[in-house]
Amino acid sequence: MSILLEVIATTVADARIAAQAGADRIELVTAMGEGGLTPSVGLIEAVVAAVRIPVNVIVRPHSRSFVYDADDYAVMLRDVRAVKAAGANGIVIGMLNADSAIDREGLARAIDAADGLAITFHRAFDETRDLREALDVLLGFDVVTNVLTSGGKPSVLHAEVAIRELVQQAGGSHCTVLAGAGLTVDAVAGFVSRTAVEAVHFGSGARVGDQGLAPIDTEKVAQVRALLNAIPSAAPRG
Repeated sequence: MSILLEVIATTVADARIAAQAGADRIELVTAMGEGGLTPSVGLIEAVVAAVRIPVNVIVRPHSRSFVYDADDYAVMLRDVRAVKAAGANGIVIGMLNADSAIDREGLARAIDAADGLAITFHRAFDETRDLREALDVLLGFDVVTNVLTSGGKPSVLHAEVAIRELVQQAGGSHCTVLAGAGLTVDAVAGFVSRTAVEAVHFGSGARVGDQGLAPIDTEKVAQVRALLNAIPSAAPRG
């Protein structure tokens, strides 16, 4: 099967365009300029109703840090339950300790609140002190099905070695390395071939003029879909 394509949506129109152009899954966010924050319940419900592909929703209460206090967790757990009630496929979440390691206790609480939703650990992963150690932690949580990463670099295109190593480390597990940040139409095919990733994530690179606040570009998404379809892959999409 072909490589999975996830596209960020910030509006219902984004989600419709991405789905029609060949995206396999939506990551729904608001405040894309801040790296993505939790969208409103109304937006989640409307997007879930508008598309037939899975919708994963970011749960991130603010952009100050990935180290959260008790009040932050109270908000996040309420949001996780609201995302489930709104009919989404999964949540996209991440949390760290003060020592830049994954907050296992916080993740476990989010998983409990998610009550069966798919879990993607987001790019808080890239701020951990050791990516391989962090992936080992995530592999210990059976319900974490994706880790979104740029290989610890601002652009994933500058982290091919790290991505390839993470893909090998996760090989055969329940967790898929979802490569994102900095991917472009021109670079994606070579990147996928060299790293052996099974899933890619597009934000600005799928938009008009590669601008995060611009609408999704139907042609770009369709081009990426066609390029990914042309790459042989024995891995099932999930």
